[in-house]
Amino acid sequence: MLALLHTSPVHVPVFDALRDEHHPGLELRHVVVEELLERARAAGPGAVADDVRRRVREAADGGARAVLCTCSTIGDLAERAADGVGVPVLRVDRPMAGAAVAAGPRVVVLAALESTLGPTAALVRDEAARAGRSVEVRTAVVRGAWERFEAGDTAEYVRRVADAADAVTGADVIVLAQASMAPAERLTTTALPVLSSPRPGLAAGAAAAGLR
Repeated sequence: MLALLHTSPVHVPVFDALRDEHHPGLELRHVVVEELLERARAAGPGAVADDVRRRVREAADGGARAVLCTCSTIGDLAERAADGVGVPVLRVDRPMAGAAVAAGPRVVVLAALESTLGPTAALVRDEAARAGRSVEVRTAVVRGAWERFEAGDTAEYVRRVADAADAVTGADVIVLAQASMAPAERLTTTALPVLSSPRPGLAAGAAAAGLR
């Protein structure tokens, strides 16, 4: 069983669908705690470190063979919560960051939330260091997108993200920092690679949970 730590319920059907398509037989347990992101945005990610650690430990104690955090803002906290838990703890966007580094040195990170940009840019640089590569990371907030997401207008949210990706120049690859942005990948017309996290992240989680 793989436990998924979410900060929005919109991720549940997305990961269920990916599981059904690519990892049949994998049991998912969804843990949705919206206030973790709310507090992290208001007071910084460090404000929720203890709560993230507690949720990770509860998932492991509840039988999870691995834990996957789908929120980019608190992903680093989740990884660091692995100490002493006894099961792998992953962040959903690390495989995406590794793919971005492999695609080229000029990486543009798009996010709908300002709080996501720093952690994602740091992750890309970390993956570059692991690979022994140099990267130039640029970041941008998709203005007005998160307001549409919060209003439940996911079509406009995704459209704004896709439009922002299509406007990117001077890059080798575009990273969609938040899992909720993934549908925009199919709407873009840019010739640049556009990467999202749910599919590769779930694949890494499935492997960590022992599904081959």
